[in-house]
Amino acid sequence: MTLATLFWIAALVGGPVKEQTCLAATIYLEARDQPTRGQWAVAEVALRRVESRRWGGSICEVVKARGQFAPTLVPATTRIDDPDAWDKAWLIAGRAMAMWQRPPSKRRQVVPGADHFFAHNVVRTPPAWAGSPTVAVIGDHTFVRVSL
Repeated sequence: MTLATLFWIAALVGGPVKEQTCLAATIYLEARDQPTRGQWAVAEVALRRVESRRWGGSICEVVKARGQFAPTLVPATTRIDDPDAWDKAWLIAGRAMAMWQRPPSKRRQVVPGADHFFAHNVVRTPPAWAGSPTVAVIGDHTFVRVSL
């Protein structure tokens, strides 16, 4: 299935399934080859951005904000073709969304305060904001706190 088809179906269904699809697609595209902890961290960054409302008011708005996450950086024809990785991304997305419904003091956080990340294998020169406080390096991703 292509990314465009996946998002089209999710839009038809709407509600929490749409939001989970957007988050799972982001986890899949950004971190399917990363450790589970890194996939959780990607979800956490997206959810933290939703909470801040600086990048949009819903998961889909945040992950589809121009140039911010893989869903806007890869072609719409990109295939979601690893069912095991998709299933894992879907599960992590759902669990992360449930975790984020808790009060902040009750959340299990992997990268507390991180609102940006970059993948070492994608970025040749770290972005200007990469000089912000590093929260964690997980797999080949660096998670940073830019919004202080």
